[in-house]
Amino acid sequence: MTAGTHTAEDVMLARLPSGVELTTTVHTYQGGGDGPTLYVQAAQHGREINGTEALRRFHERLPLESVSGTIVAVPVANPLTFDLVSYITPEEFDSVNPNMNRIWPGNADGSLHQRMAATLWAEIEAADAIVDLHTGSPDMLPHVVYREGDEAARNLAEAFGTDLLLSEEADDDASDEWHRRGFGGKLRVAAAQEGIPSITPELSHNKHILEDAVEIGVDGLLDVCRYLGMLPGEVPDREQTVARNHLGQVTADDGGLFHPEPSLDVGQEITAGTSIGTVYDPTTYEPLHEAAADRDGILYALTQEATVVGGDQLASVALVREE
Repeated sequence: MTAGTHTAEDVMLARLPSGVELTTTVHTYQGGGDGPTLYVQAAQHGREINGTEALRRFHERLPLESVSGTIVAVPVANPLTFDLVSYITPEEFDSVNPNMNRIWPGNADGSLHQRMAATLWAEIEAADAIVDLHTGSPDMLPHVVYREGDEAARNLAEAFGTDLLLSEEADDDASDEWHRRGFGGKLRVAAAQEGIPSITPELSHNKHILEDAVEIGVDGLLDVCRYLGMLPGEVPDREQTVARNHLGQVTADDGGLFHPEPSLDVGQEITAGTSIGTVYDPTTYEPLHEAAADRDGILYALTQEATVVGGDQLASVALVREE
């Protein structure tokens, strides 16, 4: 096997009204031996920075001399939202498609996000596997989402190694809510339609570098490479729980201050009727909503943000399928 190489290229994603070019850096790790192509990206949503930090540490730890195949890594897929420390782009830049993860595979003649996605899709469509790093909310159990029924994607998810795996129904099998929220335009869905297995690790937390979350990301990427035969070594056997992604989260009926049930921790199994917490009127002290789980499952997200409005997500419960 010959020595591997690393290159970093600046790629223009779009041009802003002022003429400023919106660019990002694409890292390519070319192994010394033949193998598949793995595409990895982070920070589609700019405040979700633990994936970006995971890619920096992956870069430092990757034994390039042992790599077979090609790894393409984009640490900041959306530099505009990254600079704004934001989840979506303000309407001044893209009023049509403010969320980049709803418009894949993009459109070279479309809105700002569509053009950015189309540029990255030129890198993605040559891949044999995709890891799209996200971080979810601050108070979330790390997990990996994959398309239900896609065994190749499930194998990738298992290799990444989180204790919880969430399968998500898509397209004709999905709920009305899934379609209403535009999930058909997510990267992993568009990739699956092209026959490319894709997973979305949710490392938890945003805006702050969280050591445990970052390390889960680095270890997961290295194990995905081992699973694909791109690095030597075996993926360890793990005990993992497979659950169904639950779109119908526990939400606030009214606005106020939310006091979560102090005995609850993300990761624990709960039953239907379990108290999630109480929303109070901050001025009259009156309880407005006694929030409770509507089904059995794993509590994988529980907000600690006190100020809520009606419709805000308070908790997410995943329906266990396999243990």
